[in-house]
Amino acid sequence: MIEPTPLSPASSRTTAALPGSDNPTQILLRRAELAACIARMTTGDGAHETAIPRLRLIRATSASELNHTLHEPAICLPVQGRKRVLLGDELTVYDTEEFLVVSQDVPISSQVMDATPESPYLCVKISFSPGEVAALLLDLDREVQPRASTSTAPCARALYTSPTTLPLLDAMLRLVRLLDTPQDIGALAPLAVREILYRLLTSPEGWRLAQIGRPDGQGPRIAEAIGWLRHHYREPLKIDQLAHSVHMSGSSLHRHFRAVTAMSPLQFQKALRLQEARRLMLVDGVDATSAGYQVGYESASQFSREYARMFGAPPARDMRRMRQDALDGATGQP
Repeated sequence: MIEPTPLSPASSRTTAALPGSDNPTQILLRRAELAACIARMTTGDGAHETAIPRLRLIRATSASELNHTLHEPAICLPVQGRKRVLLGDELTVYDTEEFLVVSQDVPISSQVMDATPESPYLCVKISFSPGEVAALLLDLDREVQPRASTSTAPCARALYTSPTTLPLLDAMLRLVRLLDTPQDIGALAPLAVREILYRLLTSPEGWRLAQIGRPDGQGPRIAEAIGWLRHHYREPLKIDQLAHSVHMSGSSLHRHFRAVTAMSPLQFQKALRLQEARRLMLVDGVDATSAGYQVGYESASQFSREYARMFGAPPARDMRRMRQDALDGATGQP
């Protein structure tokens, strides 16, 4: 197990209080109650599925390795501990004072930073779809627009943080409490999730989430490009063809894609390839050369170089380390 990486000057963190800020005492009480619920409902480390399909409860009792994954659109609200997330080369650190939103399917690296058996990292994660955001936008009686002080960009990042508020915590608590009354989940869980999305959209950074639900914006086109890359990452990438398929020019696709994902389409494809190759080796026992070819690499040496650049070690050494870490964890070794 590695030690948490020190904070970088490039880390992103939102600390400003919201206008008409919530009662701090009430926020602390709600947070404590939510933490108690998660601790009671989880039996060990990991992301725990629940009877509410879109809801996961996350627990970690120690600082973690960097975990590389393709993250779905979701809100992650920690109530204990701290975490860092990398999107491309951009670092975001968040804790119990704020929540994290991922608005598109993007490859990220994440690491739990503050966690012990006595004070574990505890987090609620709720996934959502662009369609849900679009439907809620139609019902809002006001436009979701950036603040006047917000710098304009072709599109907003698909990952951001915002301060946690009392109304959001209340909605989260209502949703998690439903796990104690499963007969109420079918009728009430969709209402709680809808309220949570409403709180996200009406928060100061809600305009960032709103982009994925606006049919006249660039967000859905970038989502379509991301979807194509997810299903065709093994194939050679031709930007002009991809741009044509999503009704954009090559230069416009490149500019908007980087604005949303902090990487170019080619870098995005590379991240998908390397994550899948790592899964093939770790889960399916595929050797490095075969894994590289299966995800689209024609050169074993290029695959090894790019793999080491992303994961910190060549494939064979990385697999030995990961399997040893898994064995140590299973046997209780430090």
